[in-house]
Amino acid sequence: MKLVFLAPFGIRPKGTVLARMVPLAAELQGLGHEVVIVAPPYTNPEDSGKTETVRGVTLRNVRLAGGGRALGAPAMAWRMFRATGDECPGLVHLFKPKGYGGVAAMLHSLLRRQIPLFVDTDDWEGEGGMESLHDYSFLERCVYRFQEQWLPRRATGVTVASRMLETLVREMGVPSERLLYLPNCVVDEPAGDGEAVRRRLGIPAGAPVLLLYTRFFEFEQEKLHAILAELARTVPGVRFLVVGKGRHREEELLAAAAEKNGFADALTIAGWVEPKELPDWLAAGDVALYPFADTLVNRAKCPAKLTELLRAGVPVVADRVGEIAEYVVSGESGLLCAPDDWREMALRAAELLTSPGLRKRIGAAGRERILARFSWRDAAKRLDAFYAALMGKGNDTR
Repeated sequence: MKLVFLAPFGIRPKGTVLARMVPLAAELQGLGHEVVIVAPPYTNPEDSGKTETVRGVTLRNVRLAGGGRALGAPAMAWRMFRATGDECPGLVHLFKPKGYGGVAAMLHSLLRRQIPLFVDTDDWEGEGGMESLHDYSFLERCVYRFQEQWLPRRATGVTVASRMLETLVREMGVPSERLLYLPNCVVDEPAGDGEAVRRRLGIPAGAPVLLLYTRFFEFEQEKLHAILAELARTVPGVRFLVVGKGRHREEELLAAAAEKNGFADALTIAGWVEPKELPDWLAAGDVALYPFADTLVNRAKCPAKLTELLRAGVPVVADRVGEIAEYVVSGESGLLCAPDDWREMALRAAELLTSPGLRKRIGAAGRERILARFSWRDAAKRLDAFYAALMGKGNDTR
């Protein structure tokens, strides 16, 4: 069967399309389906109107509309709706119930009701959720809140990336039989060449490296600064490697804190790294720090970056918030901390940084667990069965 995935934005530089949609689409194609991703490439306008193949999956970038976000929105949504219809799909699956894709899905629900619509949510978008992190206008907030409530209720089925989202969608009145828990997963890939990155950065052999792979908004910056300052005082020769880019120049705040607290010489801020190079950068870390504030946004998230760290075999010290506890068994496949206790996180990280044998064991266990329990191949099989059950075709949706 042909499936159309409606993307929330383009493939670059944001991660949802590459981290969630593409691997799931690729595995569904391995089960005999054909999947086409239709995307509004406003994040990568150079690809406007282009069709490309990503990991064997066709990605159609619709032609961008002029007039800015507000004036161009109807044209963008209509183009996504038309592109979806051109594919003559057996079903449509919207990823993120908001924005251009959300409007296209609403049109699909109203005008093409004979073709089943599925909705995927991997964040809480509305009140108390992701909107608190964006400078949305009043109108945008109203539209996104409406879409987040309207679309799941109208959908044939809803896939959710976290247990918190499962609860929130059920509270909308969506029955359990129309819900599928579908957390972010991984594809088995070998670890990268961390030593090459260390040599490039001039990190001495044997120096313990603490890795932070982040977008910064998931935690209070003061907490991060305090942890790194404490580790700089207590772990001899420690180096800090930061991979990722903040939204509001958080890197500058970190650099200033490093100067103030005397660990500037130990700090490397790599910024955004090309996806193909990420395995090498992640492998350069001996221990990964994953701070996560206890907020509704974070409780609803399914952190894809955490899955990448676990797959890389890097032992993780994380806050015990939301979906993190689904991935990490504390003391076995990682170490979990109380989210309000930065001293505990510093202590746990120091414990691993100074214990090579322990971090090797926990890193290996984390990788083994993520590969065994969170495989995109297994997730695609569950999704295939979910489609079949709700479309009334037994076990064969092809």
